[in-house]
Amino acid sequence: MDVLVNTDAASMSPIGLFMQADWVVKFVMLGLLAASIWTWAIILTFLGRLRRVRRDTEDFVEEFERTEDIDAFHKKHVTGKSAVARVFAAGVREWRRSTASTTIDRDGTRERLATSMGSAVAEEVDKLSDRLNVLATIGSVAPFVGLFGTVWGIMRSFTGIAQAQNTSLAVVAPGIAEALFATAIGLFAAIPAVIAYNRYSHRINQVEARLNRFADAFHATLSRQLEGVD
Repeated sequence: MDVLVNTDAASMSPIGLFMQADWVVKFVMLGLLAASIWTWAIILTFLGRLRRVRRDTEDFVEEFERTEDIDAFHKKHVTGKSAVARVFAAGVREWRRSTASTTIDRDGTRERLATSMGSAVAEEVDKLSDRLNVLATIGSVAPFVGLFGTVWGIMRSFTGIAQAQNTSLAVVAPGIAEALFATAIGLFAAIPAVIAYNRYSHRINQVEARLNRFADAFHATLSRQLEGVD
């Protein structure tokens, strides 16, 4: 524990390296630490959100496949707040608008149903993807921010060497260590962000595919009903 918190000037502990760092390097370290905390907050939030969306979607689809009365099913889920419920509601709204007139354009109705539910799916995916770009940004930028802190710290070390006119390891090591520590923090923020971005992008693609399959199935159900409408 003492190794981690030792703030002696010659200490190689994380806190010691931070305390003896230049103010620019400190600013970089604090920014990267904040980015790391933000990254993990997004990761945990996304984890719960995607699990909830997948569970709600599967439960909704299973119940939909067992129903025989679309109107009753819609009344039951009219206030549903899940992504799949909103896609379903978009299809029902378009169906009612398109079949409200005395003359029904079957081909036009099918096209509008597909467009309406496709737009609803895209909107839900956009909502799910919110803040995912933050992970991509942190993953791509954090290493370079850490590298900037490293370059600045090494330049400061070289300046100190020139002033002291001493190139011994005892003089060089602390400055270089604090500089490299900035890169380490940058990688600590970037690596989880990149892994989470790739993983969650894949899962969102899976959710989008599942919503599209439901929309296609619902479209087919309404299309069959349309054949019986005069």
